Amino acid sequence: MSQQPPVFVSAHIENPQRTLVAVKIIGGVCLFALGLAGAWRYALNTSEAKNLEQRTAASLARTVIAAHSKPGESNRKLVLPASLRGNAETQIFARSNGYLSAWHKTIGDPVKKGELLATIDVPELEQELAQAQAALAQIKVRLELARSTLKRWTVLKESDSAVQQEYDEKRSAVLQAEADLAAAEVNVKRLQKIADYRSVVAPFSGVITRRSTEIGSLINAGTQELFALTQIDPLRLTVWIPQVYADDVKLGQEVTVRLIEAKGKTINAHIDHIAGAIDPINRARQVDIALPNNDGKLLPGAYVEVSINVVRKTSPLVVPANTLVIDPTGTHVVVVDQEHRVSMHPVKLGRDFGREVEIIEGISANDVVVASPSDLLQAGEVVTVVESKPKAS
Repeated sequence: MSQQPPVFVSAHIENPQRTLVAVKIIGGVCLFALGLAGAWRYALNTSEAKNLEQRTAASLARTVIAAHSKPGESNRKLVLPASLRGNAETQIFARSNGYLSAWHKTIGDPVKKGELLATIDVPELEQELAQAQAALAQIKVRLELARSTLKRWTVLKESDSAVQQEYDEKRSAVLQAEADLAAAEVNVKRLQKIADYRSVVAPFSGVITRRSTEIGSLINAGTQELFALTQIDPLRLTVWIPQVYADDVKLGQEVTVRLIEAKGKTINAHIDHIAGAIDPINRARQVDIALPNNDGKLLPGAYVEVSINVVRKTSPLVVPANTLVIDPTGTHVVVVDQEHRVSMHPVKLGRDFGREVEIIEGISANDVVVASPSDLLQAGEVVTVVESKPKAS
């Protein structure tokens, strides 16, 4: 029996086109599901990253304590210290050396301009002046003789009886004698002027406030004070207006002067002179005030207080003193805007009340300032603002 080869029977697939469509649909659904899952995962990662960034920024944001300004006084009275002094004050020195032979005025004596205060004895000067006067007399005699000689020689020259050389010598002798006479006269006047300095006189009317010499004292010209003279009517006083108020005082403005020794007594006066610049040392403006003193009861050197009414053009703001930041660039405060961003505002200070200070320029009433700001704060930094709690009274 012969063996027959195996017979292979092929599988029959009914409707193969429908099967291919189904495969494509299943593949598309799988791809869509994968894309949807990827998009969901990306959105989830983005949201978590944003939340992490916000949490990190919130954890890194600084917290500051807010402080608010309050309006200050636009009108105020400046009370400044001052000392009375004479309208004119001077120290009187000698102009010549010698010994004090007499003094005619002492402390408290009123004097008039040109009145004799003291006399200095200078024996050497008297002898030198006498010698100069004698030399002047000799030169006058010599000049007179030279002129008469020249006159005779002039007559001889006109008649051709004189030698030209001898005539020129006589004329030269006259010119020399005239020059010697002028020099001698100047010397005598100089010595007479020095002799006049032996009498010490008052340069203006006033009162002697100090005498620093005694009879018999050796006087050296220009080095030793003899008297101090003060004009007491009117008196003057000088006050220094702080720079922040320097523009608020006016020439002729009325001021009140209070005497410390007279309780409650005040004197009205006016501003006479105002300096045209701020003193760079004390940052203040000098103001001079004249004070009538007809009865002479006010004494130079007395301490007084001057009250000046100052009207500010703009009302200042008052803030806590711990809001100020002082560094090499100046004085400023830290301000937080509506977006909680920090900015530095330079300010101009007014009065210091201890726990509070006046701000003349630099901030507005609506600004939120930072109390006790950290040195680490940077301009533009976002911060968290916490309102300060009022202290319980």
